[in-house]
Amino acid sequence: MISIKKTFILAALISCIISICSGCSSSSASSRTVTKTGFYFDTVITITLNNCSDETLLEDCFSIAGQYENMFSATIASSEISKINQAKGHPVTVNDETIALLEKGIHYCEMSNGGFDITIGKLSSLWDFSENEGALPDSADLAAAVSTVNYQDIIISGNEVQLTNPDAAIDLGGIAKGYIADQMKAYLNENGVTEGTINLGGNVLCIGPKESGDNYRIGIQRPFDEQGAVAAVVEVKDGTVVSSGVYERYITVDDKIYHHILNPATGYPYENDLFGVTILCPHSVDGDGLSTACFSLGLEKGMELIESLDDTEAVFITNDGQFHCSSGIGDTIPFEERND
Repeated sequence: MISIKKTFILAALISCIISICSGCSSSSASSRTVTKTGFYFDTVITITLNNCSDETLLEDCFSIAGQYENMFSATIASSEISKINQAKGHPVTVNDETIALLEKGIHYCEMSNGGFDITIGKLSSLWDFSENEGALPDSADLAAAVSTVNYQDIIISGNEVQLTNPDAAIDLGGIAKGYIADQMKAYLNENGVTEGTINLGGNVLCIGPKESGDNYRIGIQRPFDEQGAVAAVVEVKDGTVVSSGVYERYITVDDKIYHHILNPATGYPYENDLFGVTILCPHSVDGDGLSTACFSLGLEKGMELIESLDDTEAVFITNDGQFHCSSGIGDTIPFEERND
């Protein structure tokens, strides 16, 4: 028997990996909070600015999102990533920001020993977790796609990018949202915004610290809870909370869950007893890369990686429902597990 878990992104805004537990309130009665929601990179984006009445800043942020989508999306034929993928192994000249994001992606490929790999494009295109009618990809097609995945096939020379395997395809979906959120925050900071949140489909980037001195309280979803109930709360002053979880996008075939975090070595979803990983760190692009990298490494090796990094904490949720927190959570980031 086949059942399907469809992922409608608007619902994901409410009940996906992370929900904002405490609204961003103004510091005085005369202050305003402005907010705007849009859809980019197959993701709902919501930006909320505290103590701010300039709604043009919100419009500017969404223009930024559109610009980066046209630059980084592997599904837009005119994007720089698509041009690399379509070049049949020939060098393609791209701009500095595309180079910066590719280099950041390669960094997390190396950090995870290829468990996270940005040349997963051919493989990820075989899996459909939103419009799937109940069929798994053909095993032969998966094997062929796996043979194209190897981040070491990316050659960068100045502003030229080349895929030495002409059949390979880059997919920056696992890291681009974080980069875009960081660029939005930088723009808002430059324009005097000091409080607010940027939520890119569950990548929550907080602009702070708050004038009141309060922390932002960010909820981590209870895995597989249809209502998006909060299982735990973390607090941050000025940083990001990013999660990767098997409950975000998945299908169920013959009572087995197939989720969207794919193992580049097998072509199938990872099976490592994890439900999810939440990263707390200063920059959202790093949270993006680390959440998937740590998931690929599993609890023990993933936690070892987190403990080796400065200004970075993590919460791992295992499939027995247990929370495993890095050493700094208790000391520097209040963590509140909820049982209600």
